Amino acid sequence: MTLNMKHLALSTGLSVLAALPGFADAATESYVAKNANEALVALNDPQLTSTERRAEFQNLMNQFTDMDRVSRFVLGKYANRFSESEMNAYNAAYRRYALATYEAQLDQYRGEEIVVTGSVDRSENDSIVETVIKRPSGDLPVKWRVMKVDPDASAPYQVVDVALELDGNLLWLALEQRAQFLSLLDRTNGRADALIEKIDEMTERLESQAQAQ
Repeated sequence: MTLNMKHLALSTGLSVLAALPGFADAATESYVAKNANEALVALNDPQLTSTERRAEFQNLMNQFTDMDRVSRFVLGKYANRFSESEMNAYNAAYRRYALATYEAQLDQYRGEEIVVTGSVDRSENDSIVETVIKRPSGDLPVKWRVMKVDPDASAPYQVVDVALELDGNLLWLALEQRAQFLSLLDRTNGRADALIEKIDEMTERLESQAQAQ
């Protein structure tokens, strides 16, 4: 084999290795398995009233999810255009909406157990953990995007997005919210109050549906 051919083979091999996905460590997968199953238990607990179940579920998701990071992400280019008071009002509205959304979506996924099936690293601190919710009627896939936020913390990981199967497709909730929010802000010249009003409307609808169940 000539030197050029060896160099080409080495370069090709390195390119292939660079393209191969890494895999999240066991601690990341364990974090998702533990916290996702605790949220599922809260949704399934027959001893809790609907109000208690909602409070327990939202408390768990508040700890499990990096709400501050997600709320800024879904604003896209507008994240630095809101005033401090507008951002505070938006963050409060978004947190309530996000928790109502998680509850509404995951409530449809009630099952026996969440099992980790694999994981892929996006970067050193950013991983996708793949799971299924075990159900007698068939397993349902759920993917969790997990960021390592503080290596020294007791819980160094937090979820920043969740992909659920909707109408046969896996859709990332934060990405869908970002598209909706940017569309509205573009139409209203970036008005924070217009976005907050829309978020409040969607939240009230979700909460009314949850209370009716």
